[in-house]
Amino acid sequence: MKFTARQISEILHGSIEGDAEVCVNRLSKIEEGGEGSISFLANPKYTHHIYNTTASVVIVNADFEPTAPIATTLIRVENAYTAFTQLLEFYDNYMKSLKCGIEQPSFQSPKATLGEGLYLGAFSYIGDGAVIGDNVKIYPQVYIGDGVSIGSGTVIYAGAKIYSGCKIGRDCVIHAGVVIGADGFGFAPQMDGTYKKIPQTGGVIIEDCVEVGANTAIDRATMGNTVIGRGTKLDNLIQIAHNVAVGENTVIASQTGVAGSTKIGSSCMIGGQVGFAGHITVGDRVQIAAQSGIISDVKDDAGIMGAPAFDHKEYVKSYVYFRRLPQLSKKIDEINKKLKEINK
Repeated sequence: MKFTARQISEILHGSIEGDAEVCVNRLSKIEEGGEGSISFLANPKYTHHIYNTTASVVIVNADFEPTAPIATTLIRVENAYTAFTQLLEFYDNYMKSLKCGIEQPSFQSPKATLGEGLYLGAFSYIGDGAVIGDNVKIYPQVYIGDGVSIGSGTVIYAGAKIYSGCKIGRDCVIHAGVVIGADGFGFAPQMDGTYKKIPQTGGVIIEDCVEVGANTAIDRATMGNTVIGRGTKLDNLIQIAHNVAVGENTVIASQTGVAGSTKIGSSCMIGGQVGFAGHITVGDRVQIAAQSGIISDVKDDAGIMGAPAFDHKEYVKSYVYFRRLPQLSKKIDEINKKLKEINK
């Protein structure tokens, strides 16, 4: 699909310098642009590329002042980076909108409710009582269990599995290989050394505008629901255990694991490979560095890091001294200074 510079300018509310009817059909980096491509210039570090780029259109800031002739058509906007992001979003949504209809072979229960504009890829399955909203895109080999509800505009990529009774909101993105609603890890130790499975009878609620990265697993609750708040973004390869609650607009990087019944607040930023113990509460706007181990409650607005892993009894003893290291170091310096004076 081709767009003219004029059409793009209207989408971005920009102004054109150059050929308004030049056509583009792909996006590119400014240094890799070619005929028919559109790029952007936001970082001054890349300014030199605009004088020799072969991209047909380049989006620039309104205050950009060239110091040499430019062959490409310019679209001036208030913020080039934001505008290009907007264009990427428009392009992505446009490409998704092209997907429509039901491919075969696939299965849709006659007891399921399917919205308008549905795309259902081949080898997908929709169970009894499932409710699928308008303009939902379900790619091949997706499993949607009985009683699942999926809000309008949500995209579920290939191979995702959504177990029975789970609820997914509007405008969510569920990437390939995600498993939502598998049993929580609940087993009761028995006198004979075996483990008896505790039935996991709850569900999962994913609120609106959530994105879940590839191969992430979100377990169903033992009772009640595991909840992922509106606007939260989960990276690839994350484990969310049963009865966990994550607040709104929190971002969690890959390989993080959250143990059962832990509560994480809103607007938190959590690095990769962070481990959370179970049954703890993390406040709002908390920032946690990568590879940290969180074993107790965290207050609002905290910034924390670190995870020494050794015997927990020794750790508790050592932690008392660890927190006092600055004071102990100061005392040692003072003692050393006095010893030097005595030995003069």
